Amino acid sequence: MPIIPDEKDWTWVLSEPCPECGFDAATVTPSTVPGTVLNMLPRWRAVLRREDVSKRPNDHTWSNLEYACHVRDVFSLFDQRLNLMLAEDNATFANWDQDQAAIDGDYASADPRTVADEVEAEGKEIAESFARVVEDDWQRTGTRSNGSSFTVLTFSQYFLHDVVHHLHDVDG
Repeated sequence: MPIIPDEKDWTWVLSEPCPECGFDAATVTPSTVPGTVLNMLPRWRAVLRREDVSKRPNDHTWSNLEYACHVRDVFSLFDQRLNLMLAEDNATFANWDQDQAAIDGDYASADPRTVADEVEAEGKEIAESFARVVEDDWQRTGTRSNGSSFTVLTFSQYFLHDVVHHLHDVDG
């Protein structure tokens, strides 16, 4: 079953709450990210213990396992990008095609126990990276390949919506 690529520009969540998951970016700063990420890790582990973890609910939706693999990779990618923003002035990010990453990484066939360990490790890593961010760095910038520009502050908000939303996807 091929997944229909998600080509939405989700940066709108920076200016209004998400009607699907209820996330409100205005409540997030880089200093609030670590606690939120660490608190969701046991929930991801529980998702990955479900019997039907690798079953897709329909032809256009990832399985819980595929969502977890995506979140693991988002943790890793955003950690790299955050550190790039902190190290370089006006950092630029290479393109990342999440749908191709799912195919290349064979998300559908991953071992749920291994993914649970990887989600936890990557989640702890990005939580530690955000914990090191000082307020003087919140206005440092980075730009995606599609031209979307972020500060460390808006980057933290955009990042956290992604992982909160996907936990909502698998719990909903």
